[in-house]
Amino acid sequence: MSQRISLCFERAGERGRKLLVPFITAGDPDPGWTVALMHALVAGGADMIELGVPFSDPMADGPVIQLASERAIAKNVDLTAVLEMVSEFRQADTDTPVILMGYMNPIERYGQAKFPGDAKNAGVDGLLLVDCPPEERGDLGLALDEAGLDGICLIAPTTTRERVEKIAGIASGFIYYVSLKGITGAGDQGLPELAGPVGQIREFSDLPIAVGFGIKNAATAANVALHADACVIGSALVETLAVTSSREEACAAAKAFVAPVRESLDNMLK
Repeated sequence: MSQRISLCFERAGERGRKLLVPFITAGDPDPGWTVALMHALVAGGADMIELGVPFSDPMADGPVIQLASERAIAKNVDLTAVLEMVSEFRQADTDTPVILMGYMNPIERYGQAKFPGDAKNAGVDGLLLVDCPPEERGDLGLALDEAGLDGICLIAPTTTRERVEKIAGIASGFIYYVSLKGITGAGDQGLPELAGPVGQIREFSDLPIAVGFGIKNAATAANVALHADACVIGSALVETLAVTSSREEACAAAKAFVAPVRESLDNMLK
């Protein structure tokens, strides 16, 4: 288990603080901006960063993140480049957990046996693979465990009670609950009721629960935080960054985006 992730949730729990986990795609809008953006997000109030690994055929991502991946791939951002970005981020920030979110293909190309150790050495704390069910991780799962990396498990609205129990027994770090049936950036339909599904997960696991998909702003984040331990916000942030024209502008936009969300979550403590 990643010490950074466990400590992050432990310290937050002691204060009743809800974690804010912004998502950005590594290399977008520009590979040279990513590390600075990560620091800007932390300065704005992020507790943990979910860093997307660019992939050409993402099955869980909507148009906003698909386009972000396409822009990053066009600038030659691959998994090696992503690990280099995390390593550079760690030169100045040794505390903020970093989760890589992506798909199996880039890891297959990089080398399953090689990846966990290299990711750990770069400063990665966990891995969320959309297209790899936890029971199919095989040797990769064992290698992640040996490296001390958390394999973050997803649970969806359509997941049966029996499977929730099974996933809860495998999960590490925290459990990611996908609030919507569909792809990222599909929050216009409104967030569904969360008390029931999140409560069901808590029946089978003591791990923290993060909720993502459909969280667009401070108001939706605060509603999610009534039930979850962490809020993941992605497409709205990626869309905001996509129209920036310089690293300075992008960093200012990133900080300005997360700051009111952080404030909204902190106001829940008052």
